[in-house]
Amino acid sequence: MAPMAAKAVINLDAIAANVHTLRARAGSGAAFMAVVKANGYGHGAVPVARAAIAAGAGWLGVAQVSEALEVVRGIGGLPDGVRLMTWIFGPNGHLREAALAGLDLGVSTPGQVEAAALAARAAGVPLRLHLKIDSGLGRAGAPPFAGQFEALVRAALGFEAEGSVRVVGVWSHFARADEPGHPSIQAQADAFAGGVALAERLGARLEVRHIANSAAVLTRPDLAYDLVRPGLAMYGLSPIPDLATAAELDLVPAMTLEASLATVKRLPPGHGVSYGHLYTVPDDIGEQGTVTGTVPLGYGDGIFRSASNRAPVQVGGRWLKIAGRVCMDQFVVDLGPAAPERAGDRVVLFGPGLGGEPTAQDWAEAAGTISYEITTRLPLHVPREYVGGGAARL
Repeated sequence: MAPMAAKAVINLDAIAANVHTLRARAGSGAAFMAVVKANGYGHGAVPVARAAIAAGAGWLGVAQVSEALEVVRGIGGLPDGVRLMTWIFGPNGHLREAALAGLDLGVSTPGQVEAAALAARAAGVPLRLHLKIDSGLGRAGAPPFAGQFEALVRAALGFEAEGSVRVVGVWSHFARADEPGHPSIQAQADAFAGGVALAERLGARLEVRHIANSAAVLTRPDLAYDLVRPGLAMYGLSPIPDLATAAELDLVPAMTLEASLATVKRLPPGHGVSYGHLYTVPDDIGEQGTVTGTVPLGYGDGIFRSASNRAPVQVGGRWLKIAGRVCMDQFVVDLGPAAPERAGDRVVLFGPGLGGEPTAQDWAEAAGTISYEITTRLPLHVPREYVGGGAARL
């Protein structure tokens, strides 16, 4: 099969540099969890995990147990001293395999604790548990009121006493850490501290306490505790774009999405472009019309349809906007009446911005979303090319 005329270039040196930056911001007392869920935010979980470990990450984090097992297989087993935590699983959640793989498991309910204990018994290997307190996000986790978190702690300690699990952590997640100064942040921090104190008072011997995501690492380093869990920032994207750009935070975006022009042709004034003719070649452009090019990426490849007529690309050093509606497998760019481009010439949709190209944040703003979605929506059939960071060994 011929390769796509598009690819995502992932700079593993940028990943490593971001790990170093974030570790410094968190301080020497906190271990570093590289969150590689959702296929490493679209960058590739296994190559990113290797690069992050080489840069000093002592932990990996993914959401689904199935993801965790894939990462372990992909990196050839967890290196000595490196742990992997996962926190979403159902009744048949591969927990026996998780125990045999030496994973750490985030749990939110006494029922999940019991399921973990039963799986660990079957595996003959204790499962390491992190008890989640819902400090205010209102998602997973046991709330501190009505004795719910206490019930979670007591259930876990009961199974620990019989040897099927080990309680090693208490954790939580912020709802609005990307809004520094919002009162909910301190309220959650206080609830978390109370949950940690309760667990320890009831007899938990905790190795790690963790609540800080990317935004908290950058804006509340005092909440680093024993472990921080950066996700977006590790990939070089700002978790607080309204307050600081990636460059201002000393972060380097790791992904560049690029393509080659598939076709180039000239259209006359007044000619409609793409479905619905949301874009029309300007009447005042001159009788020679304009040159258009098709870019072989569309909403079937993770490009937002809402970016139609809005999102920027870089062609020949020029910023241009998508002309008309994004289609399933392509979109059009108006290259201008005197365009020198030919089929096969390079188009950069977004990248680190160091060469003047648009960034994922620019695309997020154009599409009316967040930068997380811009990279995580990129499907597996779009090739990833790895550079730097020992990429030749991948």
